[in-house]
Amino acid sequence: MEKIAILGAGGWGTALSILLEKKGYKVFLWEVFPEYAEELRSKRENYKFLPGISIPSQIQITSSLEEAVCDAEIIVIAIPSRYLRDTLKMLPPLPPSVLLISAVKGLEEKTFKRMSQVILEELGEFPMGVLSGPSHAEEVARGIPTAVVAASPKERVARRIQEIFNSPFFRVYTHDDIVGVELGGALKNIIAIACGISDGLGYGDNTKAALMTRGLTEIARLGVSLGGRPSTFWGLAGMGDLVVTCTSRYSRNRYVGERIGKGEKWEEIEKDMIKVAEGVYTVKSAYELSKKRGIPMPITEVVYRVLYEDLNPLEGVKILMTREPRSEKEEIFEKDD
Repeated sequence: MEKIAILGAGGWGTALSILLEKKGYKVFLWEVFPEYAEELRSKRENYKFLPGISIPSQIQITSSLEEAVCDAEIIVIAIPSRYLRDTLKMLPPLPPSVLLISAVKGLEEKTFKRMSQVILEELGEFPMGVLSGPSHAEEVARGIPTAVVAASPKERVARRIQEIFNSPFFRVYTHDDIVGVELGGALKNIIAIACGISDGLGYGDNTKAALMTRGLTEIARLGVSLGGRPSTFWGLAGMGDLVVTCTSRYSRNRYVGERIGKGEKWEEIEKDMIKVAEGVYTVKSAYELSKKRGIPMPITEVVYRVLYEDLNPLEGVKILMTREPRSEKEEIFEKDD
């Protein structure tokens, strides 16, 4: 029985631990706070991040990184992007054969690095891949049919991740465009905030459809400039993840946007949020990166200004709707390798 260490006992890490335990793996789930780890062990429920879901007794819950990763053949990393690098620095040396799987969505502030880049930079060269796609933890934990992508530039690694996670209710496709897959998963959170703002302002389906469609264009435009392939953004890790995050009641990013649209400020919302809304932080990196590379991202820019420059959301709508008229034809979607 292979041992899998899952680093991060948020909703996603917990859901993945349940999925993998059902597949017969020996699962260790790492929670950073010892007190909460003890509560998880005793209550067998992650009431903060995944309420109402029982954690099987076979899953070992620990606050010791050493215990979690010791003799683990596979390490799944599900830590919020803001805390990823600092957490990785605490890991003990790992054997070169261990498989690292990133389940983190985001861009590192200031460096603009993807999560797999941060992981390999801190830990060194290991077999490495990412798991991404439209997959709310609340549904995965309940066994609701879900499809995702396992991406790695090495086909054997992507296929190995597919083998580990694939199940009758969790279908995994392989991909070799790790750049596009990661960027799709990170940048869609920005558009979800925009859709939430639209909901909060009382706008309708037309508005949300426009934001999602033009938002996907922005995501692909930046993603291709960074080395991703256009077709990747039409798949599960692009359009699929965008749709679920912009429309779901489970989406933290959409929820933040909705409250902003109703007149609250991010500083107020942050105080009573337990879960992390990655898009709030990703938008800073994406905005700065788009300016640096000269990539037009008008929705991203407006979301950034609403969050960090106190732009009134209604003024943001006006900015977007009164931009210079242009053709929808985008060369980015006409060519692919």
